[in-house]
Amino acid sequence: MVPVGAPQQVCAHAQEQADRFAARTGVAVDATALITGRAAQFGWGSRGRISAGGATRLLGGAGGWCAVTLARADDNDAVPALVGADHVGDPWVALGTWVQRHGADATVERARLLGLPAGLLGETAAAAPRIRVTGAASARPLADLLVADLSSMWAGPLCGQLLACAGATVVKVESLARPDGTRAGRQAFCDWMNGGKLSYAVDFDDVRALHRLLSVADVVIEASRPVALRRRGLGPGTVAPRAGRVWLHITGYGTDAPGADWVAFGDDAAVSGGLVEYDSTGPVFVGDAIADPLTGLCAADAVTESLGRGGGELIEVSMAATAARYTGLTGEPCRAPAPRPAARAPALGADNARVQAMIEERWSVSC
Repeated sequence: MVPVGAPQQVCAHAQEQADRFAARTGVAVDATALITGRAAQFGWGSRGRISAGGATRLLGGAGGWCAVTLARADDNDAVPALVGADHVGDPWVALGTWVQRHGADATVERARLLGLPAGLLGETAAAAPRIRVTGAASARPLADLLVADLSSMWAGPLCGQLLACAGATVVKVESLARPDGTRAGRQAFCDWMNGGKLSYAVDFDDVRALHRLLSVADVVIEASRPVALRRRGLGPGTVAPRAGRVWLHITGYGTDAPGADWVAFGDDAAVSGGLVEYDSTGPVFVGDAIADPLTGLCAADAVTESLGRGGGELIEVSMAATAARYTGLTGEPCRAPAPRPAARAPALGADNARVQAMIEERWSVSC
């Protein structure tokens, strides 16, 4: 099987962002490698209406097409409730029948009420990152910056990895109870996203520890739903101010209701943004969870641009809206060889003592 690629025009447009990042940081980035790297590592090929990773499917019915992702055990457990059954055999058969009977719109609406990742084809308009001034500016070299990366999987960690390559100290923050899901997958991908970062494992209910870290961080990367941050008092408006801080908030569908609470994965977010190709029978997936690497690259571009202005900004990047910026771009599939991680991802919590010392040092200076 030939590893999945991405349309030539998509890769070329993404390379423009990569080149802007390189111009600011001196770090050359191959956008095609970012977009196709996971598929190359895993040997995944194009599978039409089944995503490269197999967790998402395009389903057609009355009124259009939708994508539903069953990546987590809870997603599969929610299928009977979605289709109104006590029990289902093959969840995909049950979902396909439901979509054909009730339509894509009704399916996505019910899926979202149940917390399932789902997207209606082409529902999301293209949008650039939304930027808001939140504090005083203060320019600093990248090598002096402390980045707190609270994100997981691909989009946020990719942004953090690019900042680490540019010289920033990046702390990978993970829950002791629920570490980044890449740790349960193939080591090569986890290393690619997190090698070179420091690992800081904490109890996410220990608000004091997280608050102190975020208070001294120059860049914060997170992808939590707004309610999760508000519940812990860890949003950009509640953490102690720091001149020049850039707060990056990655979402599936933005921070405005109702999309703020919708769950998204890379494949269903891409479908929502209309980033699909078409064969003789309808839409098929483009790339591998393509909204993830496109969003990670977009975020790194936006963060470094903000740092160039002195920071003091909140940046909101929507995965679906980012994918929509690439809708309609075509061309022969481009692909790159499997990336070789520069370093192993540290073991969970391996750098707790070092990170705690950094926090205390910075806390004493700032106070």
